[in-house]
Amino acid sequence: MALPVRSTAEASSLERRATPFRELDDLHSRMEQLMAGIWSDMPDGGLPIWAPPVDIEETEDAWIVEANLPGVDKKDVNIEVRESEVVVSGEIKERERKGILRRRTRPVGRFEYRVTLPGQTDPENVEARLDDGVLRIQIPKPEQARPHRVEVTSNGSSNGGSGG
Repeated sequence: MALPVRSTAEASSLERRATPFRELDDLHSRMEQLMAGIWSDMPDGGLPIWAPPVDIEETEDAWIVEANLPGVDKKDVNIEVRESEVVVSGEIKERERKGILRRRTRPVGRFEYRVTLPGQTDPENVEARLDDGVLRIQIPKPEQARPHRVEVTSNGSSNGGSGG
Protein backbone atom coordinates (compact mmCIF):
# COMPACT_ATOMS: atom_id res chain seq x y z
CA MET A 1 0.00 0.00 0.00
CA ALA A 2 1.39 3.38 -0.99
CA LEU A 3 1.49 6.24 1.50
CA PRO A 4 0.89 9.84 0.49
CA VAL A 5 3.95 12.07 0.44
CA ARG A 6 3.68 15.58 1.85
CA SER A 7 5.05 18.48 -0.08
CA THR A 8 7.86 20.51 1.50
CA ALA A 9 5.48 23.45 1.96
CA GLU A 10 3.15 21.26 4.02
CA ALA A 11 6.07 19.89 6.06
CA SER A 12 7.40 23.35 6.90
CA SER A 13 3.89 24.48 7.86
CA LEU A 14 3.56 21.47 10.16
CA GLU A 15 7.02 22.17 11.60
CA ARG A 16 6.03 25.76 12.44
CA ARG A 17 2.88 24.57 14.20
CA ALA A 18 4.85 21.96 16.15
CA THR A 19 7.06 24.69 17.64
CA PRO A 20 4.59 27.45 18.54
CA PHE A 21 7.19 29.45 20.48
CA ARG A 22 9.70 29.55 17.64
CA GLU A 23 8.63 33.03 16.49
CA LEU A 24 8.72 34.26 20.07
CA ASP A 25 12.23 32.85 20.53
CA ASP A 26 13.34 34.49 17.26
CA LEU A 27 11.87 37.81 18.40
CA HIS A 28 13.60 37.46 21.77
CA SER A 29 16.94 36.78 20.05
CA ARG A 30 16.53 39.80 17.78
CA MET A 31 15.67 42.00 20.78
CA GLU A 32 18.80 40.78 22.62
CA GLN A 33 20.91 41.66 19.56
CA LEU A 34 19.29 45.09 19.37
CA MET A 35 19.84 45.75 23.06
CA ALA A 36 23.45 44.55 22.81
CA GLY A 37 23.96 47.13 20.07
CA ILE A 38 22.41 49.90 22.15
CA TRP A 39 24.43 49.08 25.30
CA SER A 40 27.72 48.46 23.47
CA ASP A 41 28.80 52.10 24.02
CA MET A 42 28.45 51.74 27.79
CA PRO A 43 31.30 50.94 30.21
CA ASP A 44 31.59 47.49 31.81
CA GLY A 45 31.20 45.57 28.58
CA GLY A 46 27.92 47.17 27.60
CA LEU A 47 25.86 45.95 30.54
CA PRO A 48 23.64 48.58 32.16
CA ILE A 49 23.78 49.21 35.90
CA TRP A 50 20.71 47.69 37.54
CA ALA A 51 19.07 48.03 40.97
CA PRO A 52 18.23 44.96 43.07
CA PRO A 53 14.79 44.53 44.66
CA VAL A 54 14.89 45.94 48.20
CA ASP A 55 12.70 46.00 51.33
CA ILE A 56 13.18 48.73 53.96
CA GLU A 57 11.81 48.22 57.46
CA GLU A 58 11.79 50.71 60.33
CA THR A 59 11.89 49.53 63.93
CA GLU A 60 12.09 51.66 67.07
CA ASP A 61 15.88 51.57 67.14
CA ALA A 62 17.04 50.85 63.55
CA TRP A 63 16.43 50.85 59.82
CA ILE A 64 16.69 47.42 58.16
CA VAL A 65 17.47 47.23 54.44
CA GLU A 66 17.20 43.84 52.74
CA ALA A 67 18.33 43.45 49.12
CA ASN A 68 18.03 40.39 46.87
CA LEU A 69 21.49 39.70 45.45
CA PRO A 70 21.53 36.07 44.29
CA GLY A 71 24.90 34.93 43.05
CA VAL A 72 26.87 37.85 44.50
CA ASP A 73 29.98 37.26 46.56
CA LYS A 74 30.33 39.32 49.76
CA LYS A 75 33.69 40.66 48.58
CA ASP A 76 31.91 42.16 45.54
CA VAL A 77 29.49 44.28 47.63
CA ASN A 78 30.18 47.84 48.80
CA ILE A 79 27.97 49.60 51.39
CA GLU A 80 28.27 53.29 52.25
CA VAL A 81 26.19 55.15 54.83
CA ARG A 82 26.50 58.94 55.06
CA GLU A 83 24.06 60.70 57.35
CA SER A 84 20.69 59.41 56.05
CA GLU A 85 21.85 58.17 52.63
CA VAL A 86 22.59 54.48 52.02
CA VAL A 87 24.36 53.27 48.87
CA VAL A 88 24.68 49.57 48.08
CA SER A 89 26.77 48.80 45.00
CA GLY A 90 28.81 46.00 43.54
CA GLU A 91 28.91 43.43 40.82
CA ILE A 92 27.58 40.00 40.03
CA LYS A 93 30.25 38.47 37.86
CA GLU A 94 29.44 36.51 34.74
CA ARG A 95 30.33 32.89 35.24
CA GLU A 96 32.15 30.97 32.57
CA ARG A 97 29.90 28.69 30.55
CA LYS A 98 30.72 25.63 28.52
CA GLY A 99 27.59 25.65 26.39
CA ILE A 100 25.72 28.28 24.43
CA LEU A 101 23.66 30.69 26.51
CA ARG A 102 20.22 30.58 24.90
CA ARG A 103 18.38 32.85 27.32
CA ARG A 104 19.34 35.14 30.16
CA THR A 105 16.89 36.58 32.67
CA ARG A 106 19.11 36.65 35.77
CA PRO A 107 20.99 39.93 36.12
CA VAL A 108 24.78 40.12 35.90
CA GLY A 109 27.13 43.08 35.94
CA ARG A 110 27.23 46.19 38.09
CA PHE A 111 24.36 47.05 40.42
CA GLU A 112 23.61 50.06 42.58
CA TYR A 113 20.82 50.96 44.98
CA ARG A 114 20.52 54.37 46.69
CA VAL A 115 18.03 55.49 49.28
CA THR A 116 17.72 58.43 51.65
CA LEU A 117 16.13 57.28 54.89
CA PRO A 118 13.55 59.63 56.43
CA GLY A 119 15.37 59.84 59.77
CA GLN A 120 18.77 60.12 61.40
CA THR A 121 21.21 57.20 61.36
CA ASP A 122 24.22 56.05 63.37
CA PRO A 123 26.66 55.23 60.53
CA GLU A 124 29.43 54.09 62.90
CA ASN A 125 27.45 51.05 64.10
CA VAL A 126 26.01 49.68 60.84
CA GLU A 127 26.01 45.88 60.49
CA ALA A 128 25.69 43.98 57.20
CA ARG A 129 25.28 40.27 56.51
CA LEU A 130 24.92 38.31 53.26
CA ASP A 131 23.14 34.97 53.60
CA ASP A 132 21.46 32.86 50.90
CA GLY A 133 21.52 35.69 48.36
CA VAL A 134 19.91 38.26 50.69
CA LEU A 135 21.95 41.21 51.94
CA ARG A 136 20.64 42.46 55.31
CA ILE A 137 21.88 45.85 56.52
CA GLN A 138 20.94 47.04 60.01
CA ILE A 139 21.42 50.79 60.40
CA PRO A 140 20.89 51.93 64.00
CA LYS A 141 19.16 55.18 64.85
CA PRO A 142 21.11 57.50 67.16
CA GLU A 143 20.04 57.41 70.81
CA GLN A 144 18.47 60.89 70.66
CA ALA A 145 16.29 59.85 67.68
CA ARG A 146 14.83 56.80 69.42
CA PRO A 147 11.44 57.11 71.10
CA HIS A 148 11.49 57.26 74.90
CA ARG A 149 8.62 56.19 77.15
CA VAL A 150 7.35 58.97 79.38
CA GLU A 151 5.58 58.09 82.62
CA VAL A 152 2.42 60.05 83.33
CA THR A 153 2.00 61.43 86.89
CA SER A 154 -0.59 63.52 88.63
CA ASN A 155 -0.78 65.89 91.62
CA GLY A 156 -3.75 64.07 93.16
CA SER A 157 -4.03 60.78 95.04
CA SER A 158 -2.36 57.63 93.81
CA ASN A 159 -5.66 55.97 92.84
CA GLY A 160 -6.10 58.32 89.92
CA GLY A 161 -9.55 59.58 91.08
CA SER A 162 -10.49 63.16 91.84
CA GLY A 163 -10.34 64.23 95.51
CA GLY A 164 -13.72 65.09 96.76
